[in-house]
Amino acid sequence: MSRIVISFLLAFSLGHIALAGNADLDIDKVNGSIHVPDNATVGKLSTVNGSIHVGAGAHARSAGTVNGGIDIGDGVTLKSLDTVNGGIHLGNNVHVAQTIEAVNGSITLGKGGDVSGKLSNVNGSIRLDAAHVGGGISTVSGDITVGADSRVEGGIFVDEDHSWFHFGPVRKPRIVIGPHAVVQGTLTFKRAVQLYVSDSATIGKVKGATAVKFSGAQPPN
Repeated sequence: MSRIVISFLLAFSLGHIALAGNADLDIDKVNGSIHVPDNATVGKLSTVNGSIHVGAGAHARSAGTVNGGIDIGDGVTLKSLDTVNGGIHLGNNVHVAQTIEAVNGSITLGKGGDVSGKLSNVNGSIRLDAAHVGGGISTVSGDITVGADSRVEGGIFVDEDHSWFHFGPVRKPRIVIGPHAVVQGTLTFKRAVQLYVSDSATIGKVKGATAVKFSGAQPPN
């Protein structure tokens, strides 16, 4: 084996060793994606025009991108997540110590997900699958599904849409509180929405909308 190949393999291996246990390792890119291996420990992840993928069981301080999505594997621990023009998808049993924020992007929390702070976006759906949010949920134009067995503290807030570029009828966001879900705090709606609440769910006071009760796994389309 040539010295060049040996040197390359050695550098590659050492790079992965450093990545696997360096909480101070910040990764910052422009026009490029970031991939963190399973079980690695890193610092702040930041990119422009690129996506971020964090492998299962990894630890990171934060992840943020512009013009790219964020995909978080099962069992990952982070402090915060944010993206502009991209969605955020969390696997199962992910813990976020602070907040998750997206502009023009969807947010999905897998089973056992735990976000201690606020979960928010402007446009794009928000979906919880047997997950927990401790700081409330807010959006402007996105649909919200608090799935079965999920729990939200801090209420739900749908703000008024101040954008000026509307063509035709304005679509109403669809808000669904699923079976055995709990939403503590006030559900406040500053714009017209479609609000559906399971007959087995528990919610706080509702302002600005009338809840439609449903039975079964989900409301009618």
